[in-house]
Amino acid sequence: MRLSSFFSPFIVLLLVLCLPLACKKASSDYYTDNDAPAYSKVPSVKVRNFVNRAFIDLIGREPTDEEMEYNTGTVQADNASKAAREALVDRLMTDTTFRSGDTSYTMAYHKRIYDLGKIRFLEGVSEYQLGQQAMIFRSSALSDSLGGNSSGYEESMLKYQRMVDLIESSSRYFKGEITIEQQYAAMLNNAIYDLINMNSFNFVNACFSDLFYRFPSAAEFTIAYAMVEDNAPGQLFSSTGQNKDEFVALITNSRECREGIIVWCYQTLLARNPSSAELYDELLVFGQDNNLKALQKRLIASDEYANF
Repeated sequence: MRLSSFFSPFIVLLLVLCLPLACKKASSDYYTDNDAPAYSKVPSVKVRNFVNRAFIDLIGREPTDEEMEYNTGTVQADNASKAAREALVDRLMTDTTFRSGDTSYTMAYHKRIYDLGKIRFLEGVSEYQLGQQAMIFRSSALSDSLGGNSSGYEESMLKYQRMVDLIESSSRYFKGEITIEQQYAAMLNNAIYDLINMNSFNFVNACFSDLFYRFPSAAEFTIAYAMVEDNAPGQLFSSTGQNKDEFVALITNSRECREGIIVWCYQTLLARNPSSAELYDELLVFGQDNNLKALQKRLIASDEYANF
């Protein structure tokens, strides 16, 4: 009799006995921290902190005691769910009910966007200063007109109109007449921004830095500088321009400007930069719909922002 035939029944029995042990999942293969978040167990203090932070970020002030109680209650009534958080964000962005001191939440929200833009690009210049500068240009235009200086009149009126475009960009964005990028264009193309960033060299570098969070490459700077300083034709971001106005228009209408807006939202709302994957994913959405409200809502309704 062959030796292998003698051991074969034993081997088969051994395999049968060991099979359940081999198939049993090791305890280290189980994940104990992969459960769905239990929003219903979120402490009230965290919900109140979320409401307070959302008010500050979206309309620039803390909620009153009455607003805090009402909004905390509505969020908790829906177990602090993502849908409840989104509802709060929508209310602060779009509610037209009269509110003492704010006119309405939606008015306060759009003013907040405008004010944050002035902080980002214009060192937080006041509306009084903007209006005063506009009147200086208007008076200068009148003097040039009376003195027969037509070229001086046209130059002063152009500067005046740029100041008016900046001041009116708040209400025009609120009405949906311009995009957020067009509001940013008004904040770059005016006498105050020129004063902060004197001469074409500083202006070009500042535009790239403020919009894109980077300085231009050598090739980009050469083209942009010639466009702004010498009215020379050039191509940037697949668009052609030949003067300062066209340069501002093309850089604020670029894909990289939208990337900069996403980075700005992450920095102001989550206190960090987006990862490469997050930036890519957001560009697939914001790069297409250009909806700043929706972008902010995605971030504010997130668990990371709410700290739930």
